[in-house]
Amino acid sequence: MKTKLKLILLALVSAIFVTHAAAHSAAATASQDAAAVEDQAYGRAGDPKRVNRVIKLEMSDSFRFTPAHLVVKRGETVRFIVHNGGSHFHEMVLGTADQLREHAELMKKFPGMEHSEANMAHVKPGARGDLVWQFTRAGTYQFACLVPGHYEAGMVGEVTVE
Repeated sequence: MKTKLKLILLALVSAIFVTHAAAHSAAATASQDAAAVEDQAYGRAGDPKRVNRVIKLEMSDSFRFTPAHLVVKRGETVRFIVHNGGSHFHEMVLGTADQLREHAELMKKFPGMEHSEANMAHVKPGARGDLVWQFTRAGTYQFACLVPGHYEAGMVGEVTVE
C-alpha cells in the first residue's frame, strides 16, 4: 500500500511540474508591450530597438547562473540572452530580493500558475530566451530561477547598477 501511495504522489508531483513548465513556455511566447509595463524599483521593460548592451547568461542543472554577478550602468538597456544548458526547465526573473523571495513562496503554493512579465525569461532545456530591461535606478538587484526548489538550491544571481 505504501509503495502505491508513493507512486501516486510521484506521478502527481511530476504532473504539476510538467504543467508548470508548459504554462511558462506558453506564457513566454506572448509578446510584451514595453509601454504598458509599469516602472519597478529596479527599472522597466526595455525597448528592443534601443539596446545598449547584450549579456549572455547560462543556466544549468547545477542550479547556477553563469555569470552570477553583473555590473551595468544606470540608464542602460540590456538584452539578456539566457541559454538553458540543462535538462530541466529554468527561468530568469529580475527583481528585488524581497520580490523574488515572495514570488518563490507563491510558486511553491501554486506551481502550475501561468504568468509572463517583462522581467522574466522562461527557457526549456537546450533552448534560449531573451529579456530586454532598462535599469533606471542605481542599486543591487537580483535575478533568480523561481521554479520550485531551484531558488532554494541557490539559483540566484546579482545585478549591480552603478
